[in-house]
Amino acid sequence: MNADRLLEVYEQISEAPDAIVRLRRFVLDLAVRGKLVEQDAGDEPASTLLRRLLAGKEYLIKTKAIKKPRELGSDDELIHPHHLPTSWQWCRLDSVGAIVGGGTPSAGDSSNFDTPGAGIAWLTPADLGGYTDLYISRGTRDLSDKGLSTSSATLMPAGSVLFTSRAPIGYVAIAENPIATNQGFKSVVPYISECSQFIALTLKALAPEIDAKASGTTFKEVSGKIVAGIPFPLPPLAEQHRIVAKVDELMALCDRLEEARKTREEVRDKLTAASFARLTAPDTTAQAEPAKVGTGFASGSATSEDDFPAHARFALEALPSLTTRPDQIKTLRQTILNLAVRGKLVEQDPAAEPASALLEKIAQTKSEEIRSGKRKRDRPLGEFKLADMPTIQPCGWAFDFLQNVIDVRDGTHDTPAASEEANAIPLVTSKDFKAGEIDFQNAKRISLADHIEISKRSAVDVGDILFSMIGGNIGNQVMVNDPRPFSIKNVALFKYYDTASTLPRFIKIYMEDLANRLQNEASGGAQPFVSLGALRKLPIGLPPLAEQHRIVAKVDALMALCDRLEAALTTADTTRTRLLEALLHEALEPATGTLEAAE
Repeated sequence: MNADRLLEVYEQISEAPDAIVRLRRFVLDLAVRGKLVEQDAGDEPASTLLRRLLAGKEYLIKTKAIKKPRELGSDDELIHPHHLPTSWQWCRLDSVGAIVGGGTPSAGDSSNFDTPGAGIAWLTPADLGGYTDLYISRGTRDLSDKGLSTSSATLMPAGSVLFTSRAPIGYVAIAENPIATNQGFKSVVPYISECSQFIALTLKALAPEIDAKASGTTFKEVSGKIVAGIPFPLPPLAEQHRIVAKVDELMALCDRLEEARKTREEVRDKLTAASFARLTAPDTTAQAEPAKVGTGFASGSATSEDDFPAHARFALEALPSLTTRPDQIKTLRQTILNLAVRGKLVEQDPAAEPASALLEKIAQTKSEEIRSGKRKRDRPLGEFKLADMPTIQPCGWAFDFLQNVIDVRDGTHDTPAASEEANAIPLVTSKDFKAGEIDFQNAKRISLADHIEISKRSAVDVGDILFSMIGGNIGNQVMVNDPRPFSIKNVALFKYYDTASTLPRFIKIYMEDLANRLQNEASGGAQPFVSLGALRKLPIGLPPLAEQHRIVAKVDALMALCDRLEAALTTADTTRTRLLEALLHEALEPATGTLEAAE
């Protein structure tokens, strides 16, 4: 197994989660195991290079370029993490370079700092956040001579390998010029400057291992002693140069693969968005403007009623291609709900009793309850103007304010005292909505007397819908299926005047579509909120009763399809991930019969 084999099957695994990240890690792993380039018997072996490194170390100590480091023991005592080629050698990291920390002068004294470019280059880990180049010349602030001399910061030479040891651990860069750092670094000053790039490459590969050795409560940090003692795989110097060149080549390939994947995703996203937008665009009897040359899409935002079947047919046939990520399936679910409440999901039956008759029955039921004293008269909502509706009305549907179709209430606005009595009753808020169910276990308990008082206005029955009206979970909702008594606070309560006219499951579909619209409108804005008055005045399209049943059945079938698509995505991701892991494992494990050549 080698890198070429992995690239042969890359198309099969490229959609695996973090495929490019794993591929980059794979390249680094091969590099530090001696598996990326061929060994050359003519290269000076690492054992000789170690003697040169020791000589370089002694020279730097003698010239006081570095302080004499503490001795950590012989390299012979090292535990070797894996096999290396015979020309390589294991050593401690401090055998190839001095480990240097950093410092920060008093921030309260402005004379410790200088304007960027005018003083001594100085880095913090934040300066490497998002930084992608290998070499770096300075950070956002410079130190003054005073700042350097009054802190534990050390001016390191160009070529020093900068390694962040906290917040976070594992950023790596090479100093382009003399530079100092704050205390968030444990940098390496190479004893031989030609080793800088391979040291940087190896630190990137070893970063997860170093991070695993960190400690700390507020934030994790790794000490200079730990960094100095890390086992370091040292190749011959000539091979180091070949490895660095090969890694650069393969990382550039990863960049191209990543860009290609990004381009594929962008094209797929545009096609998915355009397809769903065509389905959910407002109806119009006029034709949209012709497609612009090269786009394939008409420029108008409306959809001709005659074009809709073709758009729907294309979207359904292309679902597996259009939905390759969970967020796209989420959009598909939202589209299904939107089509359902617009009369676009099932065919209308001209012979069905029109929904206007259902509204008349509901109005009659309300009037009888008002006369009998069971219900108070609603506040006037004004005249419902059908002309204000943005879509063409489906055959047989009737449109009105939500309050005229279902009973819109809310829970108590008071804060009843908590109760520990044996017969205490749950007080449910939107925080207790979990995955479409009510989490009674963590709900506050109130007295039976308070529950009875709240229920005079907001009694909850099985089949009612509870709806969050505020905050980041606006629109989060539950259709009640538990008969136990409970009260509600600060959530909307949707009840039915006549379940023979308004199918509860159809109302739930309407509410789910409403939630999507509220959440989309609230995205990126202030704390979202919808008042009870605004809910009551929302327009709702009511289909004939038989069509309500057909819509519910169709939504259930399409949501089941979405479930299957999600399951297929998970299965595909798992398969790709397993294939990728198997290939990487095969690549990193020594083949049978080759161990003697890679001691």
